[in-house]
Amino acid sequence: MTNEQVARARLTRSAAFASITMASILAAMKIWAVWKTDSTAMLGSLADTGLDLIASIATLIGVWIAARPADEDHRFGHGKAEALAALFQVVLITISAAGIAFRAINQLVAGERVDSANEGIVVSVLAILGTFALLAWQRHVIRSTGSIAIKTDNVHYKSDLFLNLAVIAALVMDRFLGIAGADPAFGLIIALWLAWGAWRASSEALDHLMDKEWPDAKRDEFIAVLARISEVHGMHDLRTRTSGAHDFAQFHISVDPKMTVAQAHDVMDAIEDKLAAEFPGVEVLIHTDPIGLVNETGAAAEELLPQDGSEVK
Repeated sequence: MTNEQVARARLTRSAAFASITMASILAAMKIWAVWKTDSTAMLGSLADTGLDLIASIATLIGVWIAARPADEDHRFGHGKAEALAALFQVVLITISAAGIAFRAINQLVAGERVDSANEGIVVSVLAILGTFALLAWQRHVIRSTGSIAIKTDNVHYKSDLFLNLAVIAALVMDRFLGIAGADPAFGLIIALWLAWGAWRASSEALDHLMDKEWPDAKRDEFIAVLARISEVHGMHDLRTRTSGAHDFAQFHISVDPKMTVAQAHDVMDAIEDKLAAEFPGVEVLIHTDPIGLVNETGAAAEELLPQDGSEVK
């Protein structure tokens, strides 16, 4: 593994360990708070934290596996382990949301009230403070690594901020303001919020697993690098994908047919060096064609480099 890959693995593991530690502490506090208050909103918060703990463990496993270098059985590496960990988290969040919604509806129908509020409010305030600290570290790790598993874990804890605020509002309204149904109503809102968060978090993980192409802006930057290499006279059939923190690109380029194999090889080396400088860690697979030869059809045959001063489409 390169130094950059080792550093990335260390950062992602540190974020996962931080999540596990925080979730364990919060779960213990919220178990006590649920026992003291019998609040559905607090129970929803506890369920979310408990699932956060399980999900954070899954995240740790995912980033640990994803950091492993390519081997004989996984020639493209293990990056998709992060996307699988993210989807596992989404499933847990969805189950949690459904359970909380079911309890909230039952409590609304029964007209139940909370037993106490002080303990739940104190625990929620402490949870907010702890979550802010964790989010700050996760943001640093995401900026440095781009880990999809840590991004999904970050979604959980961002939602926890609103969730804990909702718990405080529910307890104050139910216990101190005497508003009947406030606690289960907020519990239902929390369940819907979790379900929406799960839906959003699933999209990027599915994109990785389905090998979705890079965003247009990133593809355009990639093509622009090749356009600056004078020996490259054309480019087509560009295919890109992302697996965890690893980018892959394969494409055809057109070169002077009079080039020797050695000269063409030197051009390939120059391309790889320039791409590595602009896109660190990208793995490229290049096929060379003589100028004018395009065997592909459809979108794969579309010329991607400027020709005769025209703009790239």
